[in-house]
Amino acid sequence: MEDFYQLIQHGGSSAEPISLQIVSSEKFESFTSSDKYRAEFFGFELDAPSIWPLGNGRVETVLVSTGEAVPSASDPWWMAGICEKLPEGAYQFANDVDDEILAAGALGWLLTHYRFDRYDTKSKPVPQRTLLLPTTIDLEKIVQEAISMALVRDLVNTPAEDMGPANLQAVVEQVAAEFDASCETIIGDDLLEQNFPSIHAVGRAAVPSRAPRLIDLKWGSQAHPLVTLVGKGVCFDSGGLGLKPGAFMVKMKKDMAGAAHALGLARMIMMAKLPVRLRLLLPAVDNNVSKESYRPGDVLDSRKGITIEIDHTDAEGRLVLCDALALASEEEPDLIFDFATLTGANTNAVGPDMSGVYTDHDELWSAIERGSKNKGDPVWRMPLWAPYGKKLKSNIADINHRTPGFNYAGGTTAALFLQNFVSPKSQWAHFDFYAWHDDALPGRPIGCAVMGIRAVFDAICQITEG
Repeated sequence: MEDFYQLIQHGGSSAEPISLQIVSSEKFESFTSSDKYRAEFFGFELDAPSIWPLGNGRVETVLVSTGEAVPSASDPWWMAGICEKLPEGAYQFANDVDDEILAAGALGWLLTHYRFDRYDTKSKPVPQRTLLLPTTIDLEKIVQEAISMALVRDLVNTPAEDMGPANLQAVVEQVAAEFDASCETIIGDDLLEQNFPSIHAVGRAAVPSRAPRLIDLKWGSQAHPLVTLVGKGVCFDSGGLGLKPGAFMVKMKKDMAGAAHALGLARMIMMAKLPVRLRLLLPAVDNNVSKESYRPGDVLDSRKGITIEIDHTDAEGRLVLCDALALASEEEPDLIFDFATLTGANTNAVGPDMSGVYTDHDELWSAIERGSKNKGDPVWRMPLWAPYGKKLKSNIADINHRTPGFNYAGGTTAALFLQNFVSPKSQWAHFDFYAWHDDALPGRPIGCAVMGIRAVFDAICQITEG
């Protein structure tokens, strides 16, 4: 990730950069059909499968035909399709492209160089292409955003064997040290002593080697508004006693993506030195199978004192989140955001490419929606339909954690369950997402998809600056 600093630089760093020239489809055809230019140009269309050289001389210009696409300040990936087709070298746009459009695309340029190659001993190095930008563009801001997103990708892509609760804790501690934040962790049976019974119940089957824990990072001045981030950190989800089929278990290393996203967003906030008091709460567990596993029909206690009847042990994410949200709410933060790969129902509703957002706070949603449009980070508001909360009724406890007999609106009912543990005095938004690319896209290889946090960062900036 430190290589990102070499991949975007201010103009003048290279004596003879190759010129990137955006042209219309018509001009592209006229240029590339003329023998006059074959010795010094090569070109490609963004949707073409590969670049094609036009002669054997030194390449001076790369022609880029965008077709009907128009580069935009709200599209961080418009440059990724260009970058991934280029050989090594230094490049500079010849066109008079707006700084905001260049800055947006530079993020995709950097992330096109991302590879998760920790275990791949045979992969070839990624070609290093350096983009030269005007001095008016803040390179540090772009690089740090890319580093935070790459961190999220690395965490989610890492197999569960090497990214258990203790490993996640170690990464949070490293980030805390980087920004002079405090970090405390409650581990194992100490969760019971300090009243986090739901987190403990889900994670107790993995004791002792992968004991459950609650990671708590704090940063910023007491004088600033409190923003609390909560992330689901189920480092591996077998389904517990409600064991998942093997095919459904393959990607369950990504079930801690909520925690990874919350940490990535926390890093972005601290790097930007936003005027907030930040708290990050990550309940980190494995949902394993053992004689200690919690069972369907059990009634669990929770930090808030609400008793919870268990319907299915493969709905564990809301159980670890509810204790963390209850702790967060005790301080009545100005803003609470939680992130989770929580329900298949949400992904079925909005698909894999966007986050479902559940909130009753219209002003907060408006800021998130603007952030989504500003950053090209797609989100969709989902219904937090209060009448469905009645479906969480239990005959033996205060609440059921699922809706037996009601097989609809699973994303909404999960969010309504969580809402029971959130202070009504705080503005709260719950993000439910898939967090995975099943197919590669420019700048976005198969693996972790970073979703929603750039929109939230922008929303927090709007709120704190407003």
